[in-house]
Amino acid sequence: MTVSLRGTREVKKNYQLFRLTGLLDAFSEPNFQKVLGQCVNDGPKNLILDLSKIDFVDSSGLGALVQLVKKTQEANGSLQIVSNPRVTQTVKLVRLEKFLSLQPSVDAAIEHLSNKKD
Repeated sequence: MTVSLRGTREVKKNYQLFRLTGLLDAFSEPNFQKVLGQCVNDGPKNLILDLSKIDFVDSSGLGALVQLVKKTQEANGSLQIVSNPRVTQTVKLVRLEKFLSLQPSVDAAIEHLSNKKD
């Protein structure tokens, strides 16, 4: 059995950083939703997803990202997504780049988060 999505989690004072590799697809989506949903509940409520090493995102993966944005917003948090050209192209095809708050780097995502006044 192959694991299509792997990652690490770092918990900081006001955000959680997830660095993911592999595929965000129909196979990995249920576990992705479950694990990250629980992490939002546990806090901090602001998430940064580093998808710069992701090979592929399908419609199920995009749906999971949209649901995660909504979950963080309901918890008064936010989601920043660090992208790569392949992920960015997929997101732009469905015109979700602003909604998903794509960032060019982890540092840019942290800075964007720091500039938000709650």
